[in-house]
Amino acid sequence: MRVLVTNDDGIESPGLHALARAAAEAGMAVTVAAPAAEASGTGAGLTAAQDHRRVVTEPRSLPGLDVPAFAVAAHPGLIAMAGCHGAFGEVPDLLLSGINLGANTGRAIVHSGTVGAALTASVLGFRALAVSLDVPFGHSTPPRWDTAAALTADAVALLLDCPPGTVLNVNVPDVAPEAVRGVKWSTLAEFGSVRGAVQRLDDGSIKVTTVRVDADLEPGTDAALLADGYVTVTAVRSVAEDDRVHGRANGWIG
Repeated sequence: MRVLVTNDDGIESPGLHALARAAAEAGMAVTVAAPAAEASGTGAGLTAAQDHRRVVTEPRSLPGLDVPAFAVAAHPGLIAMAGCHGAFGEVPDLLLSGINLGANTGRAIVHSGTVGAALTASVLGFRALAVSLDVPFGHSTPPRWDTAAALTADAVALLLDCPPGTVLNVNVPDVAPEAVRGVKWSTLAEFGSVRGAVQRLDDGSIKVTTVRVDADLEPGTDAALLADGYVTVTAVRSVAEDDRVHGRANGWIG
């Protein structure tokens, strides 16, 4: 089984290396293509870092891995699209994205480059998995990449049982494997555990920051279950009709 591994934290991210290593150890034929520089918060944008018509790629050697790897001057959405068209070798059977440094929960996942790469692959009919580790801001201990990586084979097995175009968004507590309470299906929280905050400054510019959400988390959502120590799995879709509106008529639409 051929897999393309990408992320939004960049080609040097230990989380990317851990995910690629886990996939290779599970017997998958791995190719890595990831942004040459960090591209967090880019969503599913099809943006190159430089020339939008010619995307620079550079072969890389990754620590502890003997797999084809490329640093790409582009955001993960474009990398996913290009990879699914065979830009980095054979067309993959599925796409793996992560392991992201920090959780990707709630509806704010629309802004995540990690999830955006997976959603881009799904639009092209490919199954995709996005994996994130709930590493807190200002963490003082090394992230437990091993906890998330250990789930890769089971998550891929579940994904392969799903229809083409399925995206599974997986969030993992940043704890030792034995401290994980279990794995739960979850819904998307309204905001997740963090949200963006925008402030207009006196010089006319704006400042964009990320702040923690202090409100109670809705039971059964990815943010709430993750905070309780569970691995969360949410099946998400990129683009779909809004049944709440579609089909209404006010005299304008026949």
